[in-house]
Amino acid sequence: MNLVSRWLESLREVALAHWVAAFCLAVLAVGVQAVQPDRKPRQPVEAHWVGSWAVAPLDFRELAANPAVKHKPAPGGDQFRGQTLRQQLAPTLCGDRIRIRLSNRFGKAPLRIAAASVARSTGGDAISPSTLRVLRFGGRASLTIAPGAEAWSDGVDLRIEAGQTVAVSAFFDRATPYGTVHLLSVDTSWVAPGNAVAASKLQGATTLPLNHIVTGLDVLTTKSVRTVVAFGDSITAGGGEGGDGAYPDMLATRLRDSPQAAHEVSVLNAGIGGNRLLVDGIGPHGLSRFARDVLGQSGVTHTIVLLGTNDIGRSVFLGAPGNPDTARDLPTAERITEGLQQLVKQARAKGIKVLIGTVPPFKNTPYWNDGNEAMRNAVNRWIRSRQDVDGVIDFDAALRNPADPQALNPQFDNGDHLHPNKAGHAAMAAAIDLKELQE
Repeated sequence: MNLVSRWLESLREVALAHWVAAFCLAVLAVGVQAVQPDRKPRQPVEAHWVGSWAVAPLDFRELAANPAVKHKPAPGGDQFRGQTLRQQLAPTLCGDRIRIRLSNRFGKAPLRIAAASVARSTGGDAISPSTLRVLRFGGRASLTIAPGAEAWSDGVDLRIEAGQTVAVSAFFDRATPYGTVHLLSVDTSWVAPGNAVAASKLQGATTLPLNHIVTGLDVLTTKSVRTVVAFGDSITAGGGEGGDGAYPDMLATRLRDSPQAAHEVSVLNAGIGGNRLLVDGIGPHGLSRFARDVLGQSGVTHTIVLLGTNDIGRSVFLGAPGNPDTARDLPTAERITEGLQQLVKQARAKGIKVLIGTVPPFKNTPYWNDGNEAMRNAVNRWIRSRQDVDGVIDFDAALRNPADPQALNPQFDNGDHLHPNKAGHAAMAAAIDLKELQE
């Protein structure tokens, strides 16, 4: 009997040892799962602001004086006075908490905003009342922004969806000259008398040809998001400036619909129609605005650079009446590629990945001649040979006419032989390797 008891006790000890060993293995397995492949423990991502929508702003006075700009204010319409401005934005990243950037970058006087709000748009100048949120600035309902400065609102809880419009309203209780504007989308701004920031629909509203003051919308997130800033001229801006669509918008849709996407990606459009890399034209030149319009965006991780068309093309107008350019502004392939290299260095210094696009063809436009075609080809050869960038996007190959590579493909031509149509912008978005934006 004692022998049996000792045998049973031995079995219990063995079972206990096996149980302890299994428990230790389970604990070890949990510990292994909490360690990344490089054996560094996982760190929770802290909440941070990421750009969901942004624009590259312009100086109203320069824009109004430029004869090449189509969209002009009505005669005498160069200020707000006791009026509410409401305009639409189209975010490219979802979120539950947002903030709004207001800009007086080009203003010559302090910009006072007496009240402001944000809400989901229901079309035109109408908003959803249940989503209306009052914007505050350091806890205050009003804000004054110094000339040359910008300001963010406090964060507000508001669920937004990528691709669905948001409306921002601002009330100006005193005469406020137009200063900082943008043309990214036209027919998306309205002005109405009085303080109507809380109105579900504006009364007596009129459409404005320009967008004012609002230059960014950020989302607060704990996710690892890739934020791509498309930097360029009207071929990037698309939409209101280019005629049909915009490749950054179509790229954002591609990324959202991609089942292989490992990260959420936000795409910001920093294109300005008529913009140049080397010399001021419509908007500050690319070398001077890159730091603010690209590197200054919240959470930026990547940039797509497509500039050079206007530098090359404008050379044909040297000496023409009304053209401010001089012989010292004459571009060369070397000057353009040196400028692009400077942008690469600026981005690299900030840890931003760079993708450069080749310059699309423009034969049969006033920009074209044999010399300019040779310059474009030289610039594109330099771009295609780059080993110090994270990717090259061959927009030239995507858009050119197979039967005449110096010209746009007729299927992608909006009619002026310079700007892509909607199908052309889709072709540009399709030419981008999505994997490059996920790294």
